[in-house]
Amino acid sequence: MSVNKIFYMSDSHQDEEVQEEEIFKENAYNLRSTCTMDFDDMLTKLGEFGRFQKILFISMIPFSCFLAFVYFSQIFLTLIPEDYWCNVPELEGLTMAERLSLAIPKIDGEYSKCLVYDVNFTELLSNNISSANVSWPTRTCYAGWHYNYTYIPYISLASERDWVCERAVLATYAQSLFFLGAIMGGLLFGWWADRYGRIPSLIACNLMGCTAGIITAYVQNFWQFAIVRFLMGFAFDNCFTMMYILGKSEDQKSATKSVIHVCFDFVTVLEYVGPRYRTLVFNLSFALFFTTAACLLPWLAYYLANWRLFALITSAPLILAIFTFLILPESARWLISQGQIETAIKILQKMEKSNDSQIQPEVYEHFAHSCLNSLQENYDHHYRYSLWDIFKTPRLRCNFALMIIIWLSITLIFDVHVRNVNSLGLNVFLTFTLLCFTELPANTLLAVTLDKLGRRWWFCLSLITSGLLSFFASSVPLGLCSASLAVAGRFFVNISYNVGSQYAAEILPTVVRAQGLAFIHLMGYVALMVAPFVAYLSNISETLPLVVLGFLGIISGLLSLFLPETLNHDLPETLHDGEVYGKKQ
Repeated sequence: MSVNKIFYMSDSHQDEEVQEEEIFKENAYNLRSTCTMDFDDMLTKLGEFGRFQKILFISMIPFSCFLAFVYFSQIFLTLIPEDYWCNVPELEGLTMAERLSLAIPKIDGEYSKCLVYDVNFTELLSNNISSANVSWPTRTCYAGWHYNYTYIPYISLASERDWVCERAVLATYAQSLFFLGAIMGGLLFGWWADRYGRIPSLIACNLMGCTAGIITAYVQNFWQFAIVRFLMGFAFDNCFTMMYILGKSEDQKSATKSVIHVCFDFVTVLEYVGPRYRTLVFNLSFALFFTTAACLLPWLAYYLANWRLFALITSAPLILAIFTFLILPESARWLISQGQIETAIKILQKMEKSNDSQIQPEVYEHFAHSCLNSLQENYDHHYRYSLWDIFKTPRLRCNFALMIIIWLSITLIFDVHVRNVNSLGLNVFLTFTLLCFTELPANTLLAVTLDKLGRRWWFCLSLITSGLLSFFASSVPLGLCSASLAVAGRFFVNISYNVGSQYAAEILPTVVRAQGLAFIHLMGYVALMVAPFVAYLSNISETLPLVVLGFLGIISGLLSLFLPETLNHDLPETLHDGEVYGKKQ
């Protein structure tokens, strides 16, 4: 073969390669011009649950502990022994049985916790009188109380300050103020997160919780305690959800394709997990991390046996949040919403490297182009809708109202089951552990079955079953039977709580989804403010809180039957979609 022919074939081959490259570039340009690529599309290419996401998943552990500590710590800070009676200084030399027999009146066969005989005990002792006369006059306690620390082996803040009898409601007021602080904190740190980013907001709310918790160890009166609990409430929910909750419009694979999130994209972990793994990660993170921390919390209080030290130990670790920026990336969706597309892409490139993915530069260009288009589209169209648009059409309005009512009930039941732990007749530390442990099997079961059995029937059956079990628990003797039924009731309300968290996001149309979810979440805080008072009903009757929970569970479970099923259905995008959604079911 001649040299000239060889050169001719080489030049021809090079021309073909150049031509193919030009065709590829032209096709890529046409693709970018006609198609969009959203964040989930990028996750599919980068790896939906690779090494990058697994590291972020493990980083949720400390924040899960922080949430459990912030949420439940007051239960053990203000724990009161089941047995306590008026203290009578004149009878210090007698045994407890002798004091009770002489000084404390009986009501319905039980020694009163709040009354003492109004007599001269010094004179009675001098006359060798060792038992009371039921005709003696009585009065309220005048010299404090004596507590039986056999089963609760430490002096709590409430027993130290004698927050019992007519002052027992003080701890309830403080807990309600805690949830009021949660509402204020949600508004404050939500605004901060939208303005300055998720990571700064996450660090700030944890530092506030840390400061308030440490100050708690040094309070001297109720008002000081109430103020620090209010401030501690600012960190509740926010100390964890800022790095956990995904923009709900993207929770399901069938949700509308949107690059920009508006309200609930407090993302740092879940937004980086691919659609196929979100339900699993959503449930297992609570089941494993939050449950473990909550189950360990009572034993921390038990073995420390010092409420001030307990307050310090459960608050000081929140300061570790200052290192968050070294581990967790900023929310890419938030960066995109702020026009910082290049910064978001740099995070995705780190994910690519960590997951050993191979992404062509053209893919990032396509994604950036889609982000710019989505930003313009959201600027032009997104903010036309408001919360009030949900109420303009009858079916959508009805579904939204049902979700609010049901979520109020679920949140109340979920919280009261734990706060009522001291009224079930068993060891409070063991019972609390069992109640919290139900998170693990409930969330694990839900992670496996939710996408198979559907939302509505899981919602209905779990709520009604929880209500029936609460009723049964109120009708049997206190102790093992009552506590076992209450634990089972808590198991099923855990299921309904997690179903409800996802269900509302799927029923509301995209254009009002973020605002509607924010309002439902706010109503949940209102229920939490009421929950301590429902638990306080145990001071009137030990079974009354369970009766209330049973009633709410059954009613809300029946109401859920009027909601549409969302499994295997495209989620509504427009207000019209929301109005006709599920109409033919």
